[in-house]
Amino acid sequence: MNAPFKNLIDGEWTAAAHASRNINPSNTGDVVGEYAQGTVEDLNNAVAAAKAAFPAWSRTTPQERYEVLKKASDEILARKDELGRLLSREEGKTLAEGIGEAARAGQIFAFFAGECLRAGGEMVPSVRPGVGVEITREPVGIVGMITPWNFPIAIPAWKIAPALAWGNCVVIKPADLVPGSAWALVDIIQRAGLPKGVLNLVMGRGSVVGQALLEHKDVAAISFTGSVATGRKVAAACIASSPMKKVQLEMGGKNPLVVLDDADLKTAVEVAVNGAFFSTGQRCTASSRLIVQAGIHDRFVEACIERLKGVVVDDALKAGTHIGPVVDQSQLDQDLKYIQIAKDEGGRLAFGGELLKRETPGFYLQPALFTETTNAMRISREEVFGPVANIVRVKDYDEALAVANDTEFGLSSGICTTSLKYATHFKRNSEAGMVMVNLPTAGVDYHVPFGGRKGSSYGPREQGAYAKEFYSTVKTAYTLA
Repeated sequence: MNAPFKNLIDGEWTAAAHASRNINPSNTGDVVGEYAQGTVEDLNNAVAAAKAAFPAWSRTTPQERYEVLKKASDEILARKDELGRLLSREEGKTLAEGIGEAARAGQIFAFFAGECLRAGGEMVPSVRPGVGVEITREPVGIVGMITPWNFPIAIPAWKIAPALAWGNCVVIKPADLVPGSAWALVDIIQRAGLPKGVLNLVMGRGSVVGQALLEHKDVAAISFTGSVATGRKVAAACIASSPMKKVQLEMGGKNPLVVLDDADLKTAVEVAVNGAFFSTGQRCTASSRLIVQAGIHDRFVEACIERLKGVVVDDALKAGTHIGPVVDQSQLDQDLKYIQIAKDEGGRLAFGGELLKRETPGFYLQPALFTETTNAMRISREEVFGPVANIVRVKDYDEALAVANDTEFGLSSGICTTSLKYATHFKRNSEAGMVMVNLPTAGVDYHVPFGGRKGSSYGPREQGAYAKEFYSTVKTAYTLA
């Protein structure tokens, strides 16, 4: 085994006393690497480095920041196959999905390189004679980031890139389960020309490193992606800190896909299977609730089962694999728990839900599709975060919309229909931050805002030009002529 991968603190790769093993979920005998387990002292040193770097970095020119982000983008895209393979090996996405995510990270950095040059302000007349008013944006300061395991390079990218573009310094704690992709990303960004201390990586346990990040008085803002329960704790800690921290939360989803009688059946099935089960269903935007009108219900169920019979679950790196393994034993246990809960509540397991054996030991689970469920069941109310979906039968569009909106979440929603009337009404009346028509609920663009409503999101949107709402603060200045 090679030496453990180190934390990046003040521009130096810093060893830790302890390390954790990064295990391949497709082959639990394969250790991707050992990664440093940071301490509170490491975190404090990282914040101190960011604080020291902030005055100079926050006053760099747009061109200087553009050049760093563009150079990082170029290397990410040039190495997307290598980075994608690492991602698939540590997280379990198929190789095609892993390479696609790595490419997206490069595209994100290219977009925000451009945003460096698009920063502007306003000059407006005052209501008072002889007074001028300037409205500008400035960096927030030190931004702490806590990222999840399911998109281990894209989510760090879409947080780090806008933060740097707007002149902030960063301390990031990636998911302890899959630190490899974040480590590789930070290495690329640092070598792209960042001054020391601007970007710091502290890997380790959330209860140690994450908690210290939330409590540190010099951290001005926290961007978090993860579970609702943890998100609530993050928000409470940010409000309780002195001074209070700006906070951005992206959390769970129980995303509905409505299928109306007039839908094209083939399109609806592809949209449902892709949205519900690809990436092993481990996406906060996954279509876990399939709300199907009575007239097409039986044909839709039959066609979905036939489609699922052709889905190959296997090693993420193997050619021909459609769905890789669940990320680890803990998540697999949660998936199996909810499959049993759905059975106990009266749902009918129409397909799958069985553990699978493959050439190598891994966390393989056949996609599970339930029918005869209601929206009151736990399988319809609680996020599973795995390859598990349930179908709720409804009589008409009005009931479908009501069921779709009857949830504490509001991240993504979708509808399959050939009716312009229903598509238009659904886009306006769906209580979700993102709405898809004849497209999977999972799958978004990087240049437009990402986020939801209700229990799914809190604070400003991520991605696209809207990212500036979180990573910058507005200043209004008055001058007497």
